[in-house]
Amino acid sequence: MLSEKQYLDLYQSSSRIIKKNSAEVLNAVRDAAFEDFRRLGFPSRKVERYKYTDMSAIFEPDYGLNLNRLEIPVDPYEAFRCDVPNLSTSLYFVVNDAFYNKALPKVELPEGVIVDSLNKIAAENPDFIGKYYAKIAKTDEDGITALNTFLAQDGLLIYVPKNVKVERTIQVINILRSDVDLMVNRRVLIVMEQGAEAKFLFCDHAADDKNFLATQVIEAFVGENASLDLYCLEETHYKNRRVSNVYIEQQANSRVNHNVITLHNGITRNRLDLVFKGEGAECFCNGCVIADKNQVVDNNTLIDHQVGHCTSNELYKYVLDGEARGAFAGRVLVRHGAQKTVSQETNQNLCATKTARMFTQPMLEIYADDVKCAHGSTVGQLNDAALFYMQQRGVSREEAKLLLQFAFINEVIDKMELEPLRDRLHHLVEKRFRGELNKCEGCKLCK
Repeated sequence: MLSEKQYLDLYQSSSRIIKKNSAEVLNAVRDAAFEDFRRLGFPSRKVERYKYTDMSAIFEPDYGLNLNRLEIPVDPYEAFRCDVPNLSTSLYFVVNDAFYNKALPKVELPEGVIVDSLNKIAAENPDFIGKYYAKIAKTDEDGITALNTFLAQDGLLIYVPKNVKVERTIQVINILRSDVDLMVNRRVLIVMEQGAEAKFLFCDHAADDKNFLATQVIEAFVGENASLDLYCLEETHYKNRRVSNVYIEQQANSRVNHNVITLHNGITRNRLDLVFKGEGAECFCNGCVIADKNQVVDNNTLIDHQVGHCTSNELYKYVLDGEARGAFAGRVLVRHGAQKTVSQETNQNLCATKTARMFTQPMLEIYADDVKCAHGSTVGQLNDAALFYMQQRGVSREEAKLLLQFAFINEVIDKMELEPLRDRLHHLVEKRFRGELNKCEGCKLCK
């Protein structure tokens, strides 16, 4: 319990300060989350869903925290210049874990749509936030979620009312900014009412050459006949540690398209828990990982078919170079009575060197007898015959290697429905394979 002790001591000595700078709705669940963390601690590798990453080691260093909510100076437009050409977005910023209200888009959102500080709205409308906050992100089941819940003081609220369609993509830039090593704990609450439609692009960037530890918990409620597209893109640096837990609840005939793209990082651990609560719902969950050097990317997913007539599709692809380490564990759970379930889970991985390592564990757990479910995984290296074939036709070995890697990862990118984002990712992935994406293009603070 050595890694846990500093956080237990921190909360016991600073809980008054944390609560003072937070809304009552957020504070109402803190003490219970703290007790859950005291009981659970950080999950060890003996816990099935955390067997591939040492969570205690990630949280062991002593990071600073901005508990007093001191304003950190930053020009978000200087820190972020990696926009997506030809994609018109409503652009918002979150600096560390605080909603940045000094740079808001000029284009107004449809009536009733809210994109704002979670802490602010929680203070203004506690009954609404209390209906959703910490309801599907269970602190008694996961120590990381419990830690985030008792430390988080702000984050982002996105609310789309009944039958409202948001045409313009909402882009949220999460900027890590600090003069010292820093830990941030961010919450995101997404509420899509019945028939609502919206697309979100979350981009993670680090504006300083410091050690960062970012925990993030996203809760997304997708109402009946609603449609949610969520793209999460990470382009940070090798000193960044990112632990993100995403919880999604889908009602009848809803649709979710969830995409996670890791292009540059240090250690990343992504968790996705998606639950079908109503029949006729479908989800598409895609992952794209490119890692080299000593980078680590661990994706863990659970698709819970609690009712029948739902469809889930998963495709995760990794390209690992150098001494990078990747992990994918995906579990599809089909419960009793969830008949007519259709599920496909695929994980394909390419190790470009003999020192790269990939751990893969696709799982099906089925308790219904009228279903159509399949899963599979592959781990391999570049095809020597294909490399030789291309070299015989004048293509250098390095260029041939790049082309084969690009073709391999392209399947995931082409599944992304935002065409401008697809084009941008094709460009970024090519630069990544060429070793040119160690910093964001045009980013002054990252140079």
